[in-house]
Amino acid sequence: MSWRKLPVSLTELCLDTTLRCGQSFRWRKSEDNIWSCALHGRILSLRQDSTQLHYQAVFPDTCNAPPTPPSSVPSSEYQVEEDDTEDLVRHYLNLGPSLVELYEQWSSADLNFKKKAPKFTGVRNLKQDAWEALIGFICSSNNNIIRISQMMDKLCKQYGPCIGHMDSRPFHDMPKPSDLAHPSVEAHLRQLGFGYRAKYIYQTAVMIANEHEPGWLDSLRNPESPVRGCKIASAGPMRPEGREGYRTAHAELLALQGVGPKVADCVCLMGLGWGEAVPVDTHVWQIAQRDYKFGKGKHRSLTQATYDAIGNHFRGLWGQEAGWAHSVLFTADLRVFSERLTAAVEVLEVKKEEEKDDSHIEAHIDAHEDVKSEIKLEVEDKKRRLAAEEVTQTPVSKRRRKVLSSI
Repeated sequence: MSWRKLPVSLTELCLDTTLRCGQSFRWRKSEDNIWSCALHGRILSLRQDSTQLHYQAVFPDTCNAPPTPPSSVPSSEYQVEEDDTEDLVRHYLNLGPSLVELYEQWSSADLNFKKKAPKFTGVRNLKQDAWEALIGFICSSNNNIIRISQMMDKLCKQYGPCIGHMDSRPFHDMPKPSDLAHPSVEAHLRQLGFGYRAKYIYQTAVMIANEHEPGWLDSLRNPESPVRGCKIASAGPMRPEGREGYRTAHAELLALQGVGPKVADCVCLMGLGWGEAVPVDTHVWQIAQRDYKFGKGKHRSLTQATYDAIGNHFRGLWGQEAGWAHSVLFTADLRVFSERLTAAVEVLEVKKEEEKDDSHIEAHIDAHEDVKSEIKLEVEDKKRRLAAEEVTQTPVSKRRRKVLSSI
């Protein structure tokens, strides 16, 4: 497929920001500024100039591929009968809403947004597959973007279908839940460096593949943001705590292994289309204290009540797309970190994984300095789960039921 283009300005979409700000972890950027990812049975490549978004798709039957490591799913299962790439691009990049209008709406409601966000335009919320978002954010526990990307790459190479090659480099799509539900998966992932996340990935895959009906995860989606090919339906009235469907999805996700409140909100926002989901990690907590007067009185620490209050406050300011607006401020606040991280990723991508040179170490340390606060919230998520399990066995104090943990 030759390059095609869509009229999209940088104020409506900035690939360099959107694809590297911690929403999706499988995109690779080449030296000539082309982003590529195996997506829905093809290798999708994207680049842009000031007025146009250019896209290209390479399908399995057009790939002259050298031998690759064996995969659990043959690429033939993922071949696409017709070229729906434009529809995929529009859907995945969520190009429907006018970002300029949304920025104006959020700015009129919030002086802090008006002050900061215009300097960081083009941040779009992706419409990812829910399964990919779920696994990606389970991997995010006590982690940074470089390592999450490496883990997702390993996972796809070992268990996902090989879609093809570009510049002799294999591109693998996401494995299905059933591909990760075999008893040997946990030990294998531990050998690959996933640590305790290996157990969560395996157990969650088993739950989705064997204990839920097919399509269960997508059934939690916002009906106003359905999977491609499905009709849009009303999601019901907006409430301070979010729409009923969002609250239901959030609660259902908490039953999965390795999923706490923040990870559940990340999946709701970036995988299930619930725009009002507001993931609150320690960094967002710091923004809430610095710019929105949290951190005093009953919201002195990040308890469950404070977590909910921050989400309710942002939903009150920004409405049904509060999570999107929150992501803009979050990304803007990490601008220097994002630029440094991208440079590190580009260096790491041309090196073999087993090389442990100084540039790798420096990239890891730099990234860790900006994401180390996430460790505390993920530990909090784990403690919350353990506390919840103890409730069913022994009485616990009122204080313990109320407080997640100190941050």
